[in-house]
Amino acid sequence: MLNRSCLGQDTTGCSSSPVHCKSKICEQQIKDLLQLSSNFKSPKGVLDGELDEKSLYGWKSKISPSRKSKIFEDNSSEEDLLQHTGGPKSNMYVYVYVVNKNGNPLMPCKPAKARHLLDDGRAKVVRRTPFVIQLLWDCEENVQPIELGIDSGYSYIGYSATTMIDGDRRKKELISGKVILRNDIPKKLIERRQYRRNRRSRLWHREPRFLNRTHSEKKKGKGWIPPSLQHKINSHIRIIELLRNILPIAEENITIEIASFDTQKMKNPEIKGVEYQQGELQGYEVREYLLEKWGRKCAYCGKTNVPLEVEHIIPKSRGGSDRVSNLTISCHRCNQKKGNKTAEEFGYPNIQKKSKESLKATAFMNNVRRKLVDVLGCKSTYGYITKHDRIKAGLEKSHANDAFVIAGGGKSKSKGEEDRAISYIVTQRRRNNRSIQMNRKGHKPSIRRIRYDMQPGDLVRFNGKEIKKGEEIKKGLLYEVKGVFNYGKWIRLVNEIGDVINTNIKNVEMVKYGKGLQFKLKVG
Repeated sequence: MLNRSCLGQDTTGCSSSPVHCKSKICEQQIKDLLQLSSNFKSPKGVLDGELDEKSLYGWKSKISPSRKSKIFEDNSSEEDLLQHTGGPKSNMYVYVYVVNKNGNPLMPCKPAKARHLLDDGRAKVVRRTPFVIQLLWDCEENVQPIELGIDSGYSYIGYSATTMIDGDRRKKELISGKVILRNDIPKKLIERRQYRRNRRSRLWHREPRFLNRTHSEKKKGKGWIPPSLQHKINSHIRIIELLRNILPIAEENITIEIASFDTQKMKNPEIKGVEYQQGELQGYEVREYLLEKWGRKCAYCGKTNVPLEVEHIIPKSRGGSDRVSNLTISCHRCNQKKGNKTAEEFGYPNIQKKSKESLKATAFMNNVRRKLVDVLGCKSTYGYITKHDRIKAGLEKSHANDAFVIAGGGKSKSKGEEDRAISYIVTQRRRNNRSIQMNRKGHKPSIRRIRYDMQPGDLVRFNGKEIKKGEEIKKGLLYEVKGVFNYGKWIRLVNEIGDVINTNIKNVEMVKYGKGLQFKLKVG
């Protein structure tokens, strides 16, 4: 998987300046890398300072005591780090992503290799989460084919990138996780409209601005969609572009799940292919639609984790049809107990009302699915195929697992042998750069509205001296800003395991602004 020509021992073109090799900045980058990435274990029998080529590629075994004390000098504990990487016997890995001197992505490496490259001054840190380094010498771009699977959705996006191991069907996962999409945009738009109307009502006459309304033909022309849906489309495109910046993924190797079902084929079964009529996937589309609509539980008793059946709200013997609006999901017991009654006669009149309701998420996917494929120029698949492959692979339901299956994973003959990557949870933070801050009639702004230097979500380095539970907190650790209080003089910090400390704002140093897409490792 690793490109030895790019990450090997060749030092041609490498800077030999002591500033790159032994500076405090490089040492601090190494400490940050150790805190944010996984454990390095050198091979057995290798003494301190003696590392062969194999050890640089991240073989796992025990660390000698002298190196161990140095590695964990600025970390919390060995147990926390093992938990952070899935444990010593887990097949879950954290990778460091690599770009060459020109910024083109290469194959990722293990944290051990990245640590040595940083220590030797042959690489620099360009991104911290996910951790990305840039090589400082010219090298070849020998990369392997990488498949990217995207589990698109209304509230979450699952993503997974895999590559083939030794030409067989076993896949190695390089990165995975899910993106939590913002659902507060309609509320923000309503709030903005109310503020605008309130502001305009303060004058007798305020002439409208020219062509700034959505009903104008210029803005609401062909292809116009609401801002909330446009943001979700942009979020899909943004996460794909970010992954392509750190991994060598070609356009033709991207597959997106555009919907859980095909509504055209549900309305007109005649357009189904032979494989849908006679294959293993027969009946998956309507059933998947109903499971999504009724919350994957019995519509009558509410039971979950039981075999569910497709049931007619109005029985066919009493004039009911096979239309989707007349179908629901129920357990076997309720289906038999209901018999020849309608849902209203059975004591559930709300079932017939809910059957006519449309799914907001379904409408979203129907509106934007083709646009996603057209803009990205990639392949597409459907959710019922993903579900079939995931169940066949024996994987639990999650957005990361769905994306892993879409990317071609889960097809190994021996289940559980495929190498998986630790998942990243990606959140979106507003940049707050589009509003005009108005003064209060020329007076000093309120302290509650002032923009502090550090905002929630920022990544900072703690350089002070604090005592927490009888133990001194070491310097150099990275924390996330939880909030600022005491008129901006004190700051509240939290680490990955939830420990909170309050300290003076002078004791912290800004590392990364918490805006845009924020990656966090899923611990546990």
